[in-house]
Amino acid sequence: MEINKMHAISLLLAAGFAVAAPAYNKQSHAVTNIQVGPRPFWLVDQMDDSPLKKKLESCTEKPIRDSSSFSISHRGGPLQFPEHSREGLYAGARMGAGLLECDVAFTSDRQLVCRHSQCDLHTTTNILLIPELAAKCTTPFQPATADSEATAKCCTSDITHEEFLSLCAKMDTSNPNATTPEEYQYGGPDWRTSTYDNCATTIDHKTYIQITDSLGLQFTPELKTPEVEMPFQGNYTQEMYAQQLIDEYKQAGISPKRVWPQSFLEDDIFYWIKAEPSFGKQAVYLDPRVDTQAGYEAAVSSMNKLYKQGVRILAPPIFALLNGTASGEIVPSSYAKAAKKAGFDLITWSLERSGPLKQAAAEGEYYVSTIADVIKGDGDMYRIVDALARKVGVMSIFSDWPATVTYYANCFGL
Repeated sequence: MEINKMHAISLLLAAGFAVAAPAYNKQSHAVTNIQVGPRPFWLVDQMDDSPLKKKLESCTEKPIRDSSSFSISHRGGPLQFPEHSREGLYAGARMGAGLLECDVAFTSDRQLVCRHSQCDLHTTTNILLIPELAAKCTTPFQPATADSEATAKCCTSDITHEEFLSLCAKMDTSNPNATTPEEYQYGGPDWRTSTYDNCATTIDHKTYIQITDSLGLQFTPELKTPEVEMPFQGNYTQEMYAQQLIDEYKQAGISPKRVWPQSFLEDDIFYWIKAEPSFGKQAVYLDPRVDTQAGYEAAVSSMNKLYKQGVRILAPPIFALLNGTASGEIVPSSYAKAAKKAGFDLITWSLERSGPLKQAAAEGEYYVSTIADVIKGDGDMYRIVDALARKVGVMSIFSDWPATVTYYANCFGL
């Protein structure tokens, strides 16, 4: 049976969800009227008095006319918009991000699509509401019981490219207590929103390239680590997957200078450096070693070796670059110092993914774990940005709400 977007919309309507008709073939052009909205001003207002606050306050009426490469749109604008949706991509551009991200996964017919994880369709789309597609999931929906939470696992590699594009993107969330697929759709934290979950448009990698190019912005695609055994289907290798990503930029006539390919796998970075050196020189290693103490120490001690292997850009999570001091300051970590000494450029992720900072600090949340003791509340958001920008010297920051970083970049001329 042919599955299309309108069929998906009709199922949502039947389930009681409000939807809006998707916009296809939208004409795009460079954004010259950047809009950061009230959030940056609210964050500044929450700050304790300081020279940094005065500086940021001095920019409240400074026009923002240009996008900034210091600001990277992480998955679009997932603080409020469904991630990796067409609507989220445009939101990130409107908020002044100079780089837009597409996390790249592959479908059963080996087409590249934008999705944060190969196997997150059950929480980021409406796939469970479409019986024909839900039946193809690696793990079909299982309702919650008195002894277990609701479960499902649906992967891009479970369905075709056409079927993927028929899905509606939604906020990445699920209800662990659900007894039906409809109940499973929502269950996220109260600081996110389902306001824009109106059948947002899923996109493939080629569409992402077209949109980003039409906006005159730069690209940062991440080759997601496969969750299925490779070679996929017996003959689709990791190298073929990595090459296919680059090929789609070459086919679109995109200059390598505008592309910053990313991966958590060293071998992907080394492959690009060797096989596609014009793209490989801007390959970004999303260093996963920092997630353990032993790995962090190994990363610090091996900076020179990695640099000699041709890697030039490292992108660890925020916590790996910062430490808090007894006096309440936020300072560069040993990783940050070693990376800079070795000659690396640095990018980091992901600002505003932690939720309210006071709560995140109290819980030792991932992104703020090394600075939790010096965090008082949301007013410290710009202390984090400032430390990354002026003390660590990062070249760009991924954010779930790019306007926050864009405002800082405009104020400091970045």
